[in-house]
Amino acid sequence: MTLEGENERKHMNSPAMLTDMYEYTMLDAALQDGTANRQCVFEVFTRHLPTGRRYGIAAGLGRILEYLPHFKPSEDDIAFLVDRHVISKTTAQWLENFQFTGTIRAYPEGEAFFANSPIVQVEGTFAECTLLETLILSVLNFDCAVASAASRMTSAAGGRPCMDMGGRRTNEYAAIAAARASIVGGFQGTANLAAAQAYNLPCIGTAAHAFTLLHDSERDAFVSQINALGVGTTLLTDTYSIEDAITTAVEVAGTELGGIRIDSGDLASLAQQARKQLDALGATSTTITVTNDLDEYAIAALATAPVDSYGVGTQLVTGSGQPTCAMVYKLVEREGSDGRMHPVAKRSFGKRTDGWRKRALRSYRYGLAQGELVLCGSADNLAKWEPSEEYGEVRDMLICAVDHGDIDTSLTTTDALFAARDHHWKSLQDLPVTALSLSQGDQAIPTEVLNISE
Repeated sequence: MTLEGENERKHMNSPAMLTDMYEYTMLDAALQDGTANRQCVFEVFTRHLPTGRRYGIAAGLGRILEYLPHFKPSEDDIAFLVDRHVISKTTAQWLENFQFTGTIRAYPEGEAFFANSPIVQVEGTFAECTLLETLILSVLNFDCAVASAASRMTSAAGGRPCMDMGGRRTNEYAAIAAARASIVGGFQGTANLAAAQAYNLPCIGTAAHAFTLLHDSERDAFVSQINALGVGTTLLTDTYSIEDAITTAVEVAGTELGGIRIDSGDLASLAQQARKQLDALGATSTTITVTNDLDEYAIAALATAPVDSYGVGTQLVTGSGQPTCAMVYKLVEREGSDGRMHPVAKRSFGKRTDGWRKRALRSYRYGLAQGELVLCGSADNLAKWEPSEEYGEVRDMLICAVDHGDIDTSLTTTDALFAARDHHWKSLQDLPVTALSLSQGDQAIPTEVLNISE
């Protein structure tokens, strides 16, 4: 194995190093001053949704749970940290036996979230919670951004399938995460084989323009593809003349041709012309897929065009212009020297936080979401709180994903991933209809933060 390959293997096998240096320097200092074992509560939230967005979609919890059993630095990792003077030898000895034994509560994947929604809550000692900060934020900021963009795209598609084709537009490992997150946001499958293999996803793909250009004629290319993949395949028709390509495709495959793909030009007009031509040739069941740098706005503009499915690349894996959800990971409660839990909060201008752990609820009337209620208080006060009639029906938002180190592995399965997609659709149906608008606007429902510490 090459040096590059060996380094890549180490990084992939050691998620405890997918972090920032200050997580370990804080750990080292806290172990030395005796505060490392204080019980703490950290929470992940965003202070605001991206400009113009009316909701976000929670995604990434399953990936965090996949990482968690392996979140332990290897001997080589510990040696590196000591050699670089990141940690002391005492901390190195502590890390040799590290295992996360805390509790993680979270919004289920596929759930809509809003400003100040505590989408993940991590409870445990400071030592174990602080080490998870960067990894949790890396996963959530990317996955939520992709799932949120995917949700807007699939809503705009109005039931027509959207497929992930973004692997070549991002980092090779981010492509796998993006494919997974796209499913949470309503996508039907992916072109990425690694993602399809990892999560048992439907996989798509036939041929690129290079395949047509390789052959002496477009007819030869189509014959070759059909011989290899059958008449149910999808033929790429815009290498030369789309009209000529469709004529040739039907001549070669017959009227049972599975589909055609258009990857350039005025997609609405070209799809309309293609549909007319296919129907005239008797290929009435042949589907039309369009690609070419689509986003939710382009998909919405194709609503009246005879398009059967969409392939989305760059705009999906970059969050359609919003590549992060600006999630933060903040300490909100910690054990004091008196052994009791105390609220803690930032007071800096523009970055204020609310102390105490949170209980998140959503208020409904007639099955329609009215608002997000975020309660701040001690564990006892939160558990005892009962809503008044003004809040209507309320539903607790957080589920327990890790209970004192015991991981709910059912949340990491392929079934859970597709259940998250179903939950996403249900979550959107519960929101006011304006939530699905692509125009600029406020978040779909208001968030109320209520301190019940007294």
